[in-house]
Amino acid sequence: MTPPPSTPLRVVFADHSDEPGGAEFALIRLLSVAQDWVPAVALPSSSADPGAGVFAGGLPASVPVIRSGPGHAARREGGTGLGANLRLAVRIVRSSVALARLRAVRDADVLVANTTRASVYVALAALITRKPFVVHIRDLISADAIGSAATMLMRRLVLPRAAGVIANSQASLDTVSGDLRTQNVRVIPSPAGLAPVDADSMDATGPVRRIGMIARIDPWKGQEMLLRAFAEACPDGDEVLVFHGAPAFGHDEFAADLRRIASELGVADRVDFAGHTSDVPSAISALDVCVQASMRAEPLGQNVLQYLSAGKPTVVSGEGGPVEWVTHGENGLVFTPRDQSSLADALREIVADGALRQTLARQAARTPGLLTDAQVSDQVHEVVATAARR
Repeated sequence: MTPPPSTPLRVVFADHSDEPGGAEFALIRLLSVAQDWVPAVALPSSSADPGAGVFAGGLPASVPVIRSGPGHAARREGGTGLGANLRLAVRIVRSSVALARLRAVRDADVLVANTTRASVYVALAALITRKPFVVHIRDLISADAIGSAATMLMRRLVLPRAAGVIANSQASLDTVSGDLRTQNVRVIPSPAGLAPVDADSMDATGPVRRIGMIARIDPWKGQEMLLRAFAEACPDGDEVLVFHGAPAFGHDEFAADLRRIASELGVADRVDFAGHTSDVPSAISALDVCVQASMRAEPLGQNVLQYLSAGKPTVVSGEGGPVEWVTHGENGLVFTPRDQSSLADALREIVADGALRQTLARQAARTPGLLTDAQVSDQVHEVVATAARR
């Protein structure tokens, strides 16, 4: 007798924000791949303009977006102290109750928390509805990175109850491995729209015209340090520094500060604030050197994977996820974290040496482990299906 065909997994993916961020773009890419599941996305209901969020128009029409519960401010906007923690606790409880009431959640086989903030109320909603849940670890779970209250909640409430854990890097996993009870754990890089180029076709020997970073405008992403290092390394050349990205999570003032600093350093005419781009491959293709310069350890650094996949000479900070992918002098250059002079030295070296750029470009395209979105989707599905006991 032929067994009946299995039904696709019913999965609700929860995110605490619809602002443009790495986690949100990763979820859009994940759900844009055909997969053996029936997904829905749950978001807060209190966005200022739901039709203008990053998910509007980004997801396939077949993926419903369901809004419920209160909004969640960025960490820097939420305040500190007992009062702020109490307000956060109230929002989390309200979010978990609102999520648990959704018909899609009650009908789901499994819930997936796409962000750390969402993980807390997803865990509570899963407890209410008796649903298994998967946690996507996209942050380094530590007080320095996400705050002491969030770290405590992750370690005591969320991680011990998770039926599956996906970490975007070994660095991320190492911060939570002692808190897990499940064996359904895997390191899977976030989908980043990778389309690896032919390494042998790369030619990076020409003069460097455009040095750039692809990242939202945010102090911790390191735009100011890169700007100052660029002015130090290339004070009077023809090189242009390009920032692709828009301010998010309340950092409009920082964007204005960067323009002021460029003027003070005398390089304003050689700094291009290109704004948000929806065509990341074309933006990277137009750069001669690509940089990641975050001011704290990056859990993964999707931009680094995109740089490498495009065969670009790449400079990264020497900590966190990026150094799992970049080996100094082989497929990129690594500078001392948060050290402007070290970054400036790396820029001087890579700008001056065409043979080095050629080696780095070809070896970047050969970096092992660079996955397409379809390959990432298959691996994520395996973890989610295991959590749902399929």
